[in-house]
Amino acid sequence: MSTAPMPQFPTGFRWGVSTSAHQIEGAATVDGRGPSIWDTFAQSPGRISDGSSGAVACDHYQRHTEDVALLAGLGVDAYRFSIAWPRIQPTGAGPTNPAGLDFYDRLVDELLAADVDPVATLYHWDLPQPLEDTGGWLHRDTAARFAEYAEKTAARLGDRVRLWITLNEPFIHMSLGYGMGQHAPGRMLLFDAFPAAHHQLLGHGLAVAALRAHTTSPVAIANNYSPVRILGDSDADRAAGAAYEALHNRLFTDPLLGRGYPELPGLDPGIVHPGDLDTIAAPIDVLGVNYYNPTGVRAAEEGSPLPFDLVALDGYPRTAFDWPVAPDGLRELLGWLHDTYGDALPPIEITESGCAYDDAPDADGQVADPERIAYLDGHLRAVRAALDDGVDVRGYFVWSLLDNWEWAEGFTKRFGLVHVDYATQTRTPKSSYTWLRDVIAASRPGSAR
Repeated sequence: MSTAPMPQFPTGFRWGVSTSAHQIEGAATVDGRGPSIWDTFAQSPGRISDGSSGAVACDHYQRHTEDVALLAGLGVDAYRFSIAWPRIQPTGAGPTNPAGLDFYDRLVDELLAADVDPVATLYHWDLPQPLEDTGGWLHRDTAARFAEYAEKTAARLGDRVRLWITLNEPFIHMSLGYGMGQHAPGRMLLFDAFPAAHHQLLGHGLAVAALRAHTTSPVAIANNYSPVRILGDSDADRAAGAAYEALHNRLFTDPLLGRGYPELPGLDPGIVHPGDLDTIAAPIDVLGVNYYNPTGVRAAEEGSPLPFDLVALDGYPRTAFDWPVAPDGLRELLGWLHDTYGDALPPIEITESGCAYDDAPDADGQVADPERIAYLDGHLRAVRAALDDGVDVRGYFVWSLLDNWEWAEGFTKRFGLVHVDYATQTRTPKSSYTWLRDVIAASRPGSAR
């Protein structure tokens, strides 16, 4: 961690933290919530590393008032949460569930009362199971159902949510959920998963129109990005790097910004109907950027089903997830977006950035996490450097407020600024919470430096 003072950020820069519904809410069968694909996936033996599920998670559904108080104490401008589609429409279609909407209505009002802007993500991977039973995101009708859900949700909350995000990380959901089978719904289709890409993007475009009918707040999407580091200098290595760049970074960005789909082996253009690309390219106000680490790529071994091999990057500290800690990659990524898309690129907000470490309370009940502080310090300095490079970055959201249920890793990975004892649901702010609180306070106009 640098010993130099944190550089100043522009006036109005948005400081926030992020969570997602399935990872923190629990209350899986309470107040009419229907099952999601993650409820089903977690019931299949061997899918979750510790055999757990998100049925209780952090019990945020019952403890949200306590968590809003933590947000107020942290001093953030905004809280990015996700809305559980199965709470709003338990079957993924038809009438809304009043109790589900009431929960988010209360949450939004409590956030506003605490002077925290609500930032709502409509889809963070928790597809209602009945929709998956009819094809999920491989089925074009799911895009229409998503737009219907967006319209019903915005009709209730559109006057108070300050930023709407349609989808979270559609690349990760497509690749791990439909391509490699590591996430729900557990399909292993490789490049045959492309319909899950197109229909998510189509659903995004349809949802943008649905949201704008009920809100004047900005609308965004949150994409996961990873700078590509090509390991090798052969033509085959460079071709592999270009293929991975197209898949991870461009597949969900080029069409958003009016460029259509990049060329990529295995993509079937037959599912793209006339007018789809215009719908997908509906103007957005913000591009959400989720960044965790760069990716090492080289030419694929003979017989590989993919046109690249992924390789671990040496020379970096590593998180408990074994991801390289590379703040330089965030500056590199932001510069790549700026240079690649130019005037078509909307303002950026870093909608996720964080790290997992094996944090635990000491004998006095305190949780020290100096590695997380160093991570955040380095990544915030990278954002400041990107601002100096001319990239229009408007905010930074830490992943995550709370330790939570980390998808296929269950409760084994802790990303939170706040430690959660899952047996008692006791929340304990870590030293990174205090550090970030002080950084935010020092960034306010008129603060003593």
